[in-house]
Amino acid sequence: MKTVQIRLSLVENVNKFVNIVGKYPFDMDLRAGRHVVDAKSILGIFSLDLSRPISLEIYSEDCEELLKEIQPFLVQQD
Repeated sequence: MKTVQIRLSLVENVNKFVNIVGKYPFDMDLRAGRHVVDAKSILGIFSLDLSRPISLEIYSEDCEELLKEIQPFLVQQD
């Protein structure tokens, strides 16, 4: 499993993000505090607080291609 921080501040970003992650066969969850939703669910994502970074949990070790595609949404870690 791999966990990264993302930011989805605009409605257009949510749509683009869901289109990207929907292409991959492995499971992914978004975690904001104690709330967890399927990363491929637009309605689930909109139930989260999008004003803050969200944890994306990817249930695969072979996710380098996905990480390249979602690069615009990644929060840079110091």
